[in-house]
Amino acid sequence: MSFNIGLSGLNAASKNLNVTGNNIANVGSTGFKASRAEFADIYATSMLGSGRNTTGSGVLTAAVSQQFTQGNISSTGNSLDLAINGNGFFVMSDGGARSYTRNGTFNADREGYIVDSAGSRLQGYGIDANGAIVNGVVSDLMVDTANQLPNATTSITQKVALNSTVSTPTTSPFDASIATSYNWSTSVDIYDSQGNSHTMSQYFVKSGTDSNTWTMYVTIDGRNPNDPTSTVPYNATVSFDASGSLVGTTSNSTGLTSTTSGVFSLNNWVPAAVTNSTTNPVTWGSNGAAASTSGVKLDMRGSSQTNTAFAVNSLTQDGYTTGQLSGLSISDDGSMFATYTNGQSKVIGQVILASFANMQGLTPVGNTNWVESYASGEPVIGTPGSGTLGSLTSGSLEDSNVDLTAELVNLIVAQRNYQANAKTIETESTISQTIINLR
Repeated sequence: MSFNIGLSGLNAASKNLNVTGNNIANVGSTGFKASRAEFADIYATSMLGSGRNTTGSGVLTAAVSQQFTQGNISSTGNSLDLAINGNGFFVMSDGGARSYTRNGTFNADREGYIVDSAGSRLQGYGIDANGAIVNGVVSDLMVDTANQLPNATTSITQKVALNSTVSTPTTSPFDASIATSYNWSTSVDIYDSQGNSHTMSQYFVKSGTDSNTWTMYVTIDGRNPNDPTSTVPYNATVSFDASGSLVGTTSNSTGLTSTTSGVFSLNNWVPAAVTNSTTNPVTWGSNGAAASTSGVKLDMRGSSQTNTAFAVNSLTQDGYTTGQLSGLSISDDGSMFATYTNGQSKVIGQVILASFANMQGLTPVGNTNWVESYASGEPVIGTPGSGTLGSLTSGSLEDSNVDLTAELVNLIVAQRNYQANAKTIETESTISQTIINLR
């Protein structure tokens, strides 16, 4: 009987050595989770139960449990490297077969899909035609490398500060080419439907009869916004009260409308370009593109006139040119943002995570992947940071959670355990030999 007991001990010690050796071998495997061999004693029983003097029958391996503790997070600088800080697994798909992993080493394949080293595709929520996340519909995440189409300018928001202490210009009438015919000028780039950039210039001339009134002249590319063959600018009256607050705007040109609230609208703008550079002067005409069908709104509310230097206190416009993909970033909630050379960015998807009622029930399948089982229960899908799911750290990876020092100690203990059980068999063999040698 002692032979069987010793043999069971050898088997258990061997299993422990295998588990410990596997942990040590994977100390550098990204997202790896250490395992632990668990043992239980064996007792022989009968229909009458166990007696008081019954001895054990050895040991067996009760389970090899996985240790899903958090590993250290190391920065890599690769935007597609992801680490989970907390609970959850990345969801991967290989031809429809799902697996789950903590290894966030991802890259984009030639089709733009985000994949792991084995080619399995990262799962998440995609976007609809309007660029909004489609929650609840799990699909393969991908990076669209196509150019971002241009957007014609529809709105300009501007707050200017005019200097109340200046005098009326010495030169009259206004001429954009003569600096002494206006007090100050500013400009902003706006865009047509094809992404071509145009310079909208504003010139401010202080009234000679009312110190709280200014005339604003507007050109686009130095031309009349409605007629590229003309250099006659739009003009409007801008009025301030005694405290320097904007109180009224009045358009003096066809094609430019205004409200008393300080909002102008440039209607029927014709994007222009030089059509013949051999003439003197050069010939201008339409460049073939179009302006926004709703016109270009110029919102100057909040502008002021005080005894301060001329300045643009704030300026935004919503148009942009064609953009090429220049970067990718992923936020802690899994939202993926594409950045383009035109300075724009947009969401292109959202990474999802899965959690399980019993992580110990997951079945390891290699490549630091697991698949669900009856014991693990069904996966609960959600976005990072929601419910009990952890958050994501982009540009980082989760290291193996193997404690190398502890595993080396376990290795020594398992080795001694193996030697001790071998000694049990050796001793039993000696006793048996003694019995055989009895005369």
